Amino acid sequence: MRHFGSRRWPVTLRHGPIGLRPLRPRDFREWNESRARNMAWTAPWDATRPPEASGEGLSFQDMVRRGRAEARMGRALPWAITWTEAGRRPVFAGQMTISGIVYGAARWGMAGYWVDQALAGRRIAPTALALAGDHMFGPLRLHRLEVAIRPENHNSLRVVEKLGFRCEGLRESYMHVDGAWRDHLMFALHAEEVGPEGLIGRLG
Repeated sequence: MRHFGSRRWPVTLRHGPIGLRPLRPRDFREWNESRARNMAWTAPWDATRPPEASGEGLSFQDMVRRGRAEARMGRALPWAITWTEAGRRPVFAGQMTISGIVYGAARWGMAGYWVDQALAGRRIAPTALALAGDHMFGPLRLHRLEVAIRPENHNSLRVVEKLGFRCEGLRESYMHVDGAWRDHLMFALHAEEVGPEGLIGRLG
């Protein structure tokens, strides 16, 4: 069963055992343990601060506070991804963030996500992205969803392929990732490309 949230933050979404809920300060322990356990799994794809960026990186608590503020202003959707085994409580499974949301004439946002390697193979990433996209194109009435992926990130490429994202080409030195400016492939979907079944319906 799929639950669509309202336009107003906070928004919680769910499809089967996979959920999206607001990232919260008390997630720190699970988040920190997951990031430490998955360092080799996520580091090649993690955004990093370029040398010309001033100041220190955000702490987890600052990241959550900033995400909440951005969400209340309608500029971002900072979710924790959860996974629920039958008869158990939901566990922290990763993050899904829609950032850079713009309304007006553009009406678009960009998705970024990661999933704990221990839970890989359960269709968590494509389901989470589908839930986020259906919320964007539904209650938020946005027009365009983008995902930027390094060409070497085959797992993430399979996610957008499953959901029918279009590849719009290579953007050179697009984002600072894993310590350097990296090329990214840009994928996108427009609202009119998604039928009434939504992105969830594309998962079969």
